[in-house]
Amino acid sequence: MRDFQALPALRVAGTMSVPGDKSISHRALMLSGLADGISEVTGFLASEDCLATLHAMRALGVRIDQPSATHVIVQGSGLHGLKRASQALDMGNAGTAMRLFTGLLAAQEFPSTLIGDASLMKRPMERVAKPLREMGADVRTRDGTPPVEISGGRRLRGIEYTMPVASAQVKSAILLAGLYADGATTVTAPAPNRDHSERMLLNCGVRLTTAGLRTTLYPPQRLEQQRLNVPGDFSSAAFFIVAGLLGAANEGLLIRNVGMNPTRTGLLDILRGMGANIEIQDARASGAEPVADLRVRASALAGMEVPASLVPLAIDEIPVLFIAAACARGETLITGAEELRVKESDRIAAMSAGLGRLGVAHEVLPDGMRIEGRTGLAFSGGEVDSHGDHRVAMSFSIASLRAAGPILIKDVANVATSFPGFVDLARSVGLDVTELGD
Repeated sequence: MRDFQALPALRVAGTMSVPGDKSISHRALMLSGLADGISEVTGFLASEDCLATLHAMRALGVRIDQPSATHVIVQGSGLHGLKRASQALDMGNAGTAMRLFTGLLAAQEFPSTLIGDASLMKRPMERVAKPLREMGADVRTRDGTPPVEISGGRRLRGIEYTMPVASAQVKSAILLAGLYADGATTVTAPAPNRDHSERMLLNCGVRLTTAGLRTTLYPPQRLEQQRLNVPGDFSSAAFFIVAGLLGAANEGLLIRNVGMNPTRTGLLDILRGMGANIEIQDARASGAEPVADLRVRASALAGMEVPASLVPLAIDEIPVLFIAAACARGETLITGAEELRVKESDRIAAMSAGLGRLGVAHEVLPDGMRIEGRTGLAFSGGEVDSHGDHRVAMSFSIASLRAAGPILIKDVANVATSFPGFVDLARSVGLDVTELGD
């Protein structure tokens, strides 16, 4: 088992960039593999999660060259050119990959089986399987969890589907299946959620319309090749945004080339509501995605009741928001985050256990948490268990900026699934984090 040791740090400073966006990297490989011609992706996130998608696309017959870790060249097989894999496709820890591949493979002429690591094999998959069955697919799960078995060879029909929960993974799976359906496919969400798939599909020449929370895809004859530069992952930048707020030197911490998709940046609105000093600089476009540089300065945060409308736009960043809330003056209330219960871990439970071990007064709610913040040293030292969840592990690393003693964070190997190089980058800006173990 690998652990982090995070010693108290005084401040962070300097200029940094975070690795490429995980959500975009997954989708770039999949859509490039379905396109006609050669697509080129730079800024690719060479994490374990995204490499699982890369290996799966290769297993399905797509030629992918990787001149460097972050540079990928994909020889598209065309919309109908995928081949049957010789064995089950292993998604590792990548929930996004498993759900998106379920949609894509449901429309193929051949059978497929999707598996993952111990954590992924416990995660719910019926939320994807159900609408795909409505489209005519034969998708089977084991009591709602993987393995996911897909018979293939089914003719799919376009449907109108209203999601019970706002989920970009479910929406994307349906849209990928919809590429092959007879007739248009419409997905309506109950709240805003990530739109990377829609932007990339449009970039590939697919006819797609959006009206509010309603998205309609019309099956194309082909997908066009693309050249894509993946922006820095906002979810990865979030750890350093909070680090800058808790302990940036006078000049602040500059984070370059961060993806600023408005369906991803709810954390910025929440933190600004708490008094955060975050300056957006050099806003620009990178293909279909907006990007910018962020300058973050140390800020006196105040607790707040987080608007429910912002929670779906910050769902992956809620764990590090709990850290910020523990350092804010007064009470912070976060509700509507029940989706955290079914991530790589039960993130509400995992964060609550760690906050308790570090002396933070809080109340666990079914869909969130009430946290009583404290200025100054908000955390004692101690040992916390990340439960194998990368976002929990990295969040408690940031807590070291306001800790009275060392924090030992257990079971951190899965940080590599989303943020390779996290420790080196954290140390480069002033955090004192060390990885321990074999």
